[in-house]
Amino acid sequence: MNKTVMVVGATGSIGRYVVEVLLEKKYNIKALVRNPEKANFSKEVELVVGEITKPETLNGISENVDYIIFTHGSLLQNEDDAKNIDYGAVPNILKQFKDKKVRVALMTSIYVTKIPTTNNTIENDELRKHRNAVEQAALWKRRAERILRASGHDYTIVRPSWFDHNKEDELKLYFLQGDKRQQGTPADGAVSRRQIAETLVNSLELESAKNKTIELFAEKGEKTTDFDSLFKNVLADNTTKNLDSSQDTDNLPLENEPEILLNDLKDLKKI
Repeated sequence: MNKTVMVVGATGSIGRYVVEVLLEKKYNIKALVRNPEKANFSKEVELVVGEITKPETLNGISENVDYIIFTHGSLLQNEDDAKNIDYGAVPNILKQFKDKKVRVALMTSIYVTKIPTTNNTIENDELRKHRNAVEQAALWKRRAERILRASGHDYTIVRPSWFDHNKEDELKLYFLQGDKRQQGTPADGAVSRRQIAETLVNSLELESAKNKTIELFAEKGEKTTDFDSLFKNVLADNTTKNLDSSQDTDNLPLENEPEILLNDLKDLKKI
């Protein structure tokens, strides 16, 4: 029997590619959607109605699910959206799987380990607000990673570089770790949305991808098909007391984190 994957953020720009790749690989698919009328998927995709920011709407979603792929994301408008969506969806959904082990693939972003700073050199108020929202979203994505690492589920965390800034002949994927590229421009690297989806889907059943956090980039070369070799060449997380990847800069003590994160960790019975 084919395994079933629940896709969170299925109607988004990455999620739709994930659904496409899953269909090609003959998985059963459950798309978690807020508004089924806007889903517009083929009949092979089962729609599960729920709101990721409202836990009371998620009861029962764990039934007959083997894998979860998170591709959700906020519109980078304010910190509340970052907290409720980029972060909040992960504990809200994982709490529905406390009594059932599943394999999880989580998409976050490069820059998640960069600590936000006040930049007074930006004179334009709108630009300053946008920059702050982007930095806060990255910070909350880092917290989502911490929740997943603490959950006890096997996982792969994929931090994509800049979406669709790669050239047509840049089809060869490569992984980095430690989140060291932080110029804040596409010069840090790029990858296509389709390539992100392929990486997330291919990670699900690979032992070599288990409990690893990678940054994803594309370079000139032929299309990557051997994901097992890619994952074998990177280190597994040796999770620190702060629940980051052991390759990351240790710059955000867990005891200084907001109460919402600490309470969610307690609810998951991991601290």
